[in-house]
Amino acid sequence: MEQKLQELLDKVYSEGVAKGQEVASTIVRDAERKAEHILEEAQKQADEIRRQAREEAEELRLNVASELRLSAQQSINALQQQISRLIITKAVSEPTNRAFSDTDFIKRAVETLIQNWHTRGGGGEGLSLLLPEKEREALGQYFLAKTTEALDGTLEVTFSDKLDKGFRIGPADGRYVISFTEKDFETFFSDYLRPKTKAILYGED
Repeated sequence: MEQKLQELLDKVYSEGVAKGQEVASTIVRDAERKAEHILEEAQKQADEIRRQAREEAEELRLNVASELRLSAQQSINALQQQISRLIITKAVSEPTNRAFSDTDFIKRAVETLIQNWHTRGGGGEGLSLLLPEKEREALGQYFLAKTTEALDGTLEVTFSDKLDKGFRIGPADGRYVISFTEKDFETFFSDYLRPKTKAILYGED
């Protein structure tokens, strides 16, 4: 009896052990599959993170390169403009300043304008000449004495402390005025020379 009981126990034990091993093997296999799946997913996520990081790094590199190119071009343009401005100032401002500081030049310019005005039939309506206040003695008396004769006394000469150099002239009724100041000539010649200077210096039209 005892022997049969022992055999039964041994059989139950063997079957239990076998069943436990089978269950354990199943659990291990499931765990291994899950671990492999987790590793695969982790690898995919890592690959995706690296891909996004590479894309973002490339985008940043392109943006930085673009900004650097833009900044460099702006710096070059600013430098070119400064160089052009210095050259134009040297070529225009100094000669213009000398010319408008020369009372003989102003006299000839005004007389030429008055003669042409008179010749073209505008003399009868009279002219208004505006001179700098500081030139009242140097130019004012001269024009009052000389040009009024040419215009039969129809030249009105006035002075302004707001005018530094040059003159303004126009019909006595004030319909319009033509400005011949140092600043006017500097602006005119600078605008004219700026593209030509740029073309000479940098080969641009």
